[in-house]
Amino acid sequence: MDYKKTNAPMNTVTRDVMELCEDTGNIYESVVIIAKRANQISADLKQELSAKLQEFSSSSDNAIDEVFENREQIEISRYYERLPKPTLIATKEFEEGRIFFRDGKEQEEEEEQY
Repeated sequence: MDYKKTNAPMNTVTRDVMELCEDTGNIYESVVIIAKRANQISADLKQELSAKLQEFSSSSDNAIDEVFENREQIEISRYYERLPKPTLIATKEFEEGRIFFRDGKEQEEEEEQY
């Protein structure tokens, strides 16, 4: 998914707890789902940023080279810092119903029947 084109808010927004628990029936389950999705988004963004910054790394291991920072590298880092936080993206996805989740209790009950 392209997280750069998300319409998630940039700032923290007060949310109605009852709206968050409509899909699951339990606010704690909703929070766990959002947290797991936020971790996935965070890992994806970190991997993407690391891949882009890897292009700028030099093969030499001199300490002097570490002090030197490329202007493009700084701009890329700033761009990723300006993106909405993963928790805000995940919450927006959850509110829009774009996160797939399943209840583990239902799966356990089906296994017990066989």
